[in-house]
Amino acid sequence: VQLQACGGGLVQAGGSLRLSCAASGRTFSTYVMGWFRQAPGKEREFVSAIRRSAGTYYADSVKGRFTISRDNAKNTVYLQMNSLKPEDTAVYYCAADSRPIATYISEPNEYDYWGQGTQVTVSS
Repeated sequence: VQLQACGGGLVQAGGSLRLSCAASGRTFSTYVMGWFRQAPGKEREFVSAIRRSAGTYYADSVKGRFTISRDNAKNTVYLQMNSLKPEDTAVYYCAADSRPIATYISEPNEYDYWGQGTQVTVSS
C-alpha cells in the first residue's frame, strides 16, 4: 500500500485547508485510515481516524474544527480543517491500518502504512 498526502500549505489563523491522501490497493475500503501530525520537537500525535464503517474519531484539540471523510471509489481519505490555529502547525501524515481488527486507532503503532507527510503552517 502506498499513501500520497497533499493539500498542505500556509494559511492565516481562522482559515481552512483540505488535506487529501490517495491510497493504492484494491482493499482501501477495508482499511482504517488515520491522520497524525508532528510539530518540531514534539512527538507524533493523533488527529483523526475513520473506520471502514465510516465511524470517525477526533483528538479533543481538533474536535468541532476538523472533519475526516473517505471516498472508497477514489481510494482517498480527506481531512477538512477549519478555524485553523497557529498550534495546528505541523507536518500531517496519513496512515492506513490494513489489519482485520483495529483497536488502538489513536496510536501510531496501530498503523502499518504511512504517507510522506504534508506541511501545514498557520500564521497568527
